[in-house]
Amino acid sequence: LNLPRTHHLCLCPHSPTTTATHTHTTMSLIYDSYGRPFIVLKEQGSKKRLTGLEAQRSNIQAALKVCRTLRTSLGPRGMDKLLVSPDGEITVTNDGATIVEQMHVSHQIAKLLVDLSKSQDDEIGDGTTGVVVLAGGLLEQALILLDKGIHPTRIAQGFERACEIACQELEKISDRLEFTADDMSPLQKTAYTTLSSKIVNKHKQQFADICVKAVMSVADLERKDVNLDLIKVEGKTGASLEDTCLVDGIVIDKDMSHPQMTKVIDDAKIAILTCPFEPPKPKTKNGVIIKDVEAYNKLYQKEQEYFVKMVQQVKDSGANLVICQWGFDDEANHLLLQNKLPAVRWVGGVELELIAIATGGRIVPRFEELSTDKLGLAGRVREVTYGTNKDRMIFIEHCENTKAVTILVRGGNRMLVDEAKRSIHDALCVVRNLVRDNRIVYGGGSAEIACSLKVSEIADTLGNVEQYALRSFADALESTPIALAENSGMDPIKYLAKVKQQQNVTKNPYLGVDCMGSGNQNMKEQNVFETLIGKQQQFRLATQVTKQILKIDEVQSPADNQ
Repeated sequence: LNLPRTHHLCLCPHSPTTTATHTHTTMSLIYDSYGRPFIVLKEQGSKKRLTGLEAQRSNIQAALKVCRTLRTSLGPRGMDKLLVSPDGEITVTNDGATIVEQMHVSHQIAKLLVDLSKSQDDEIGDGTTGVVVLAGGLLEQALILLDKGIHPTRIAQGFERACEIACQELEKISDRLEFTADDMSPLQKTAYTTLSSKIVNKHKQQFADICVKAVMSVADLERKDVNLDLIKVEGKTGASLEDTCLVDGIVIDKDMSHPQMTKVIDDAKIAILTCPFEPPKPKTKNGVIIKDVEAYNKLYQKEQEYFVKMVQQVKDSGANLVICQWGFDDEANHLLLQNKLPAVRWVGGVELELIAIATGGRIVPRFEELSTDKLGLAGRVREVTYGTNKDRMIFIEHCENTKAVTILVRGGNRMLVDEAKRSIHDALCVVRNLVRDNRIVYGGGSAEIACSLKVSEIADTLGNVEQYALRSFADALESTPIALAENSGMDPIKYLAKVKQQQNVTKNPYLGVDCMGSGNQNMKEQNVFETLIGKQQQFRLATQVTKQILKIDEVQSPADNQ
């Protein structure tokens, strides 16, 4: 461009009604060869910058706000949070991953804690609140060390070493939980601990039994593996939590395509289709012009032939139930009814796969490929009506292959059902983790206190700066028992000092916070425990995110008036 003229402007917006000071924005006004003006803003100077200790302090404070929000939700006496989405949807929960996910955090550093909780949920499925509380304790201790003038890199190295010491101590104090397919009571006790802090804690025995049976139904004990995708959790409002049940098969939130179709089918032979009950359509855009009645009748007759042929192919295969991924019009629906062939339409792809796994059938993409050996087998398929609002669900029970089950959750309202489903998810994940690795540590903050004492003991043997980081890590581990005691209405510092002293004297690593007020601080006797891999993952993830935040020494962001 030929830019013969350049003017430098300095804009300072003023309001006649205010006397606030405004930041001057420098810009250049340039013209191209056609005389058209362009404004070039010089934005770099107006950016807000934080460097050094000030940046680290700002980052830590932002992250701590998220940690303090979740702190009151920890443990069996933890409080619930009510979250309202921009659409007005209400969620009531004390699940850490759900809370941070729906908080709509805007600060970039605080978002790291959201990712931290999500990582714990994806990997372990439980302990999402505890990992954020521990990260908050580490960040608070890191802030104290920074104020003492210790370099962030030395703090991060010390925390990393302390984390490994703590994880090794967890392995030393862990126990093995022995169980078999015939004796599943140890697994149920672990599920009790997980469900104790949930909204379903009054029915935790029933829910724990359901979760353990569901996992053992799909578990491969030889390979020590569990595919949770085979466990479907379906919710339906109405009735109470006590009416939640485990269905040996698949439940789909659909009904028969025609109200006059058979509602109960014994010895069902199911055709699982991904092709619609429709005449074939050309892939290119074409139009048909019908000029007279004969042409219309001919077209209608051809369409009828397609429908009759499709229904006949299904009948010839021996199927007495059709489950289709797509919809079909009234003509096909009427023909299916006439041929006494019940059908379910608009079934999702994931549900189709579960039905195929449970019934031993094959998903058929074309009617021509349908045959007897591709049909799924089920002992009974029935349509169940709930309440008076015509809500219906299809139950596919006593399947050929029991490697797929459904947990049907009932509750008085949608919020209760959703929270119960989240609680069941956590319990299922804990039982799955025990099938994979049956080592456990005891809860109530006992494991954290034992690790804190061990890290402090190692710190006393060091003669360099790392001893400060190790002691701070030990203090941060105590944030979990302190939060548990605080949420249970106790004097946290006094209670923690008492338990630490008892652990030191008796050398019993199972003493923790008696949140339920039973009078017994021995978590082994109270049957309060959690998986070893879940606790180790908490320690490692919290340490990693703390190191990541400490290593950020400069933050550049747009100024407030941009």
